Amino acid sequence: MALKIRLARGGAKKRPYYRIVVADSRYPRDGRFIEKIGFFNPLLPKDSDKRYGFDTERVKHWLGNGALPTDRVARFLNEQGLYEWKHGNNPVKGRLRKKAQERLEAERIAAEEAKAAAEAPAEDAPVEEAPADEAPAEEAAAE
Repeated sequence: MALKIRLARGGAKKRPYYRIVVADSRYPRDGRFIEKIGFFNPLLPKDSDKRYGFDTERVKHWLGNGALPTDRVARFLNEQGLYEWKHGNNPVKGRLRKKAQERLEAERIAAEEAKAAAEAPAEDAPVEEAPADEAPAEEAAAE
């Protein structure tokens, strides 16, 4: 039996309140649990003493019996020095998906073509000649 120390949601709609419970990992989140060992109220300010709390003796007992805390509970236990929480790293999550990569590549190619098109006319631009109507006026002014 794989034991987890996790949060079980309670409270009203848009007013969450969580119990910190020990449960079998196969049970539903808000379903059956073995023991309630604490609480968590996310609506309170982060510096509030009443935001979360738990029975440290029971937490030590369950950790000793092989229960693993979930990420959120591990953060709480880390603040109290009962469990060492390590920040997870998922480099795949930050990568762009296939369609986004294709779109980015198409934008890059379009930008390169636009840059090449902007530089090309400056090199190959023909020398402009004066329009036919202005030429006689200049000659008349010169005489």
